[in-house]
Amino acid sequence: MSTYDTDFYAWTQAQAAALRAKDWTALDLEHLAEEIESMGKRDRRAVESILVVRLGHGLKWVYQPARRSGSWRRTLTVSRQRLARILRDHHTLRAELPDLIPLAYADARELAAAETSLPLATFPEACPWRPEQVLAADFPPEA
Repeated sequence: MSTYDTDFYAWTQAQAAALRAKDWTALDLEHLAEEIESMGKRDRRAVESILVVRLGHGLKWVYQPARRSGSWRRTLTVSRQRLARILRDHHTLRAELPDLIPLAYADARELAAAETSLPLATFPEACPWRPEQVLAADFPPEA
């Protein structure tokens, strides 16, 4: 049993040291490959999660204008900032936004319905916003 299974932190430090030393025989290639893939998936899930919150709040903002609050605006601002930070370092994820937004929108629509008590049918089935609109500081755009 390797330290990967018993002490993950120790395993990461040993693998980093082996990489720096170019000690190829000490590398646990299978687990390294698994962890690298996992890192990419984690970042993709983070973008999707932020998009769900951002799109859900966008729907709430549009469909319940009388209930708009500073808290909703803060959530929209923070979600934009978090997306910008991640996408600044992950150009491929930025290019995947046209695919990620519809996935996130389906969840955001359900979230908006649950949080507003409005029927799900109130909200468009397809995301009404283009990726550049979703990333903009003035999201959601005024109709």
